[in-house]
Amino acid sequence: MDVPGLPARRAALRLGDAVLRRGETLDQAAAGALQGLSDPDRALARALASEVLRWLVDLDALIDSATRQRLADDAKARAVLRLMLAGWLRLETPPHAVIATALPLLAGGPRRLAHGVFSTLVRTAPRLPSAPKLPPELAKRWGERSAAIAAGLAQPPPLDLTLRDATQTAAWTERLGGVSLATGHVRLPRGTAIERLPGFADGGWWVQDLAAAIPARLAGAGEGRRALDLCAAPGGKTLQLAAAGWAVTALDISAHRLERLRDNLARTGLAAEVIVADALAWEPDGAFDAIVLDAPCTATGTCRRHPDVLHRIGPRQIAEMAELQQRLLARAARWIAPGGRLVYAVCSLESEEGEVQACRVTLTPDPIRADELPAGLAPTPEGWLCTDPSMLAEAGGLDGFFIARWRA
Repeated sequence: MDVPGLPARRAALRLGDAVLRRGETLDQAAAGALQGLSDPDRALARALASEVLRWLVDLDALIDSATRQRLADDAKARAVLRLMLAGWLRLETPPHAVIATALPLLAGGPRRLAHGVFSTLVRTAPRLPSAPKLPPELAKRWGERSAAIAAGLAQPPPLDLTLRDATQTAAWTERLGGVSLATGHVRLPRGTAIERLPGFADGGWWVQDLAAAIPARLAGAGEGRRALDLCAAPGGKTLQLAAAGWAVTALDISAHRLERLRDNLARTGLAAEVIVADALAWEPDGAFDAIVLDAPCTATGTCRRHPDVLHRIGPRQIAEMAELQQRLLARAARWIAPGGRLVYAVCSLESEEGEVQACRVTLTPDPIRADELPAGLAPTPEGWLCTDPSMLAEAGGLDGFFIARWRA
């Protein structure tokens, strides 16, 4: 019989291996690695793997400080020690419980080594820094922004909700016991059970990071005009546009991911035309007064909630995404009605996916204004918005996004 807590740690080990060795996302890996676990064990495995990935450089430095001969990066003993240290230093699991639940993972292997290294570190009582250290290649890529971004990664993000009726912001903030950082937004502590919250069943709100909610806001009021949510899944922008009075067409290549949008449309009572199609092959039956293109990207701006992107995204993935974004932008620009707006967004911190793409668009810039943004955020001199996880840190931060807007 497994020691209580051991199945979760075995699953966490599989999750880390899938990300670091095979380049999978945590979400992709979870389908197989977490199969058969109880809900508490699933949550624990995901939390352990996430903390390992978030603090990987610092955890490895501790391990190396306590070994005479450096363990190989892909050694199982190193992977287990990372889990042990993450459980102890980040999840505050007592050392004796860490040992009891982790050493069985090395059955037939270097258990004594792992036990010795961990015990040595427990005696020296190390502390992790206030912010994770970024992998060297990432720090080089992000340059002078690296320290600020890293500071925003120390804690997983809170829970952000977008309201169906923005005029009820004060009422929902009080009812849910949260805080609001913008009209139509409520923020709650992480770990909140979403389905149990007031307003879930009757569609009063949906989950959406504060930064992710900005692009659709920048389309303005719909007043019955036509809007296209290009690359719409999982659907938060479609719901926003519909709630703002747009006649929305929601297009995405993934039928599976659009099922979540259909469910949320039904739950909220909002309406949209949902189309499964490849945006690079599809042609609309007319022009749109607004297009929101939240383009496929490397998603490095979501590193607070998806720390796997810190380790599996490199120049090849960035170049592939940038090429796709350029093609999507070129098509979207053709479909805007005269006087209409195009909003482009990526949840990426890479300039190739943001600033470089924006400079290629030949439409008339429609600069983002400070009064359109949550308090504490400001547009760049070019009229773009660039957010990163260090911003609004005192209120819990937000994802990294690049957003730009034009008029036809």
